[in-house]
Amino acid sequence: MEHRLVAHIEKALGWDGPGSVGTAFARGRLTDPELPARLLTPHKLLDLIKHRHLANPQLRCYAQGDEIHPSTFLSTNVNRRRQAVSQADMAALGRILNEGGTVVLDHVDFFDPTLEVACRALGWWSGELTSANAYLAVGETDGFHLHWDDHEVIAVQISGEKSWEVRGPSRRAPMYRDAERNRTPSEEVLWKGTMRAGDVMHIPRGFWHTATRLGSGSGGHSLHVTFGFTRRTGVTWANFLSDAVRADEAFRQNLEGVEGATHKVLTGKLSALATSYSPERYLDELRSSTPPARHLPHVAAFGRPDRVAAVTEFAPSIVRSGDTVQVCGGGKRLTFHERAEPGLRTLLSGHPVFLAGASEDITTLTDLLITEGLCEPLTGESSSGYTDLVTPVTFSKQPPTSA
Repeated sequence: MEHRLVAHIEKALGWDGPGSVGTAFARGRLTDPELPARLLTPHKLLDLIKHRHLANPQLRCYAQGDEIHPSTFLSTNVNRRRQAVSQADMAALGRILNEGGTVVLDHVDFFDPTLEVACRALGWWSGELTSANAYLAVGETDGFHLHWDDHEVIAVQISGEKSWEVRGPSRRAPMYRDAERNRTPSEEVLWKGTMRAGDVMHIPRGFWHTATRLGSGSGGHSLHVTFGFTRRTGVTWANFLSDAVRADEAFRQNLEGVEGATHKVLTGKLSALATSYSPERYLDELRSSTPPARHLPHVAAFGRPDRVAAVTEFAPSIVRSGDTVQVCGGGKRLTFHERAEPGLRTLLSGHPVFLAGASEDITTLTDLLITEGLCEPLTGESSSGYTDLVTPVTFSKQPPTSA
């Protein structure tokens, strides 16, 4: 998938691909001035909050650097069927913002098609699950206290300004669940300055940072989006191995009272499993077996869709072998005739595909990919997530293929 945001992030940070994610602090500026507002605006964020059922901690508010109790800005409404629904009190959110507060919406990509597609594109690019959080602050407001995150972050300043301080790590490769506490900030200041609309910054895992609008004046605001990358580690791989051995009865036996020879058997089997399931194989299979977070199903009674797009969390693998083509992705492993390869590569490209002019073979192939959960029909709203960001594909001038 070729996404406008991914290309401009690479250009801004001077990267050639995702290999630099997590390696070092980087900062730059998007060369496309229209891109930030295309991703999100303050009013659009508030509109998303207004129309969703939300609860804490997904929706959080802060004042003077401290979290506000959720009862201040969340209300429980009871509908006519006496069902309790948690919603944001928009008047309360307005007061918090006007008094110099901050509103945070985690996983905003779950609610907005533009950020949903952006996160999918970043996931295909990086090979890691990606999500987006939005931070809206008004007036002079203190930000979060100096802290570090257990994932890699790319922050994009959407509008307004915010001052940042970024420091180096005080513990190499820290984790949320770790062998040691990591509470002492590093004294090494890597950068201190102001992020303005269009600026982009990469903060690796474990790097201490804080952001504030103090001293920025009471009449302004800041909106930025952070894209978080959940990287897999050696610990993740070791946890996978520990789960995999449960299938072997030898590992389910009690250790006490077992002779040394049996211990050697366990050691040998664990070593063989680690050799067989190398970190590379583990990552490949993890990505191909991860199902889509969400999927619009195929309902034949609605008629065939006129446009579709792939929805797998990672780019599907398409491998030709003799007269067959094997597709692995979204938790599925499917085999097709070689004649289906051109159609598969188009439909699973991550680009929106318009089916006007497609052959019967292509529409049949499309129905199958939707049924298997690798593609989904696009609606007017979901299509908007691609507009001017990902180039659409049409079959109108392509030769038909046979599945």
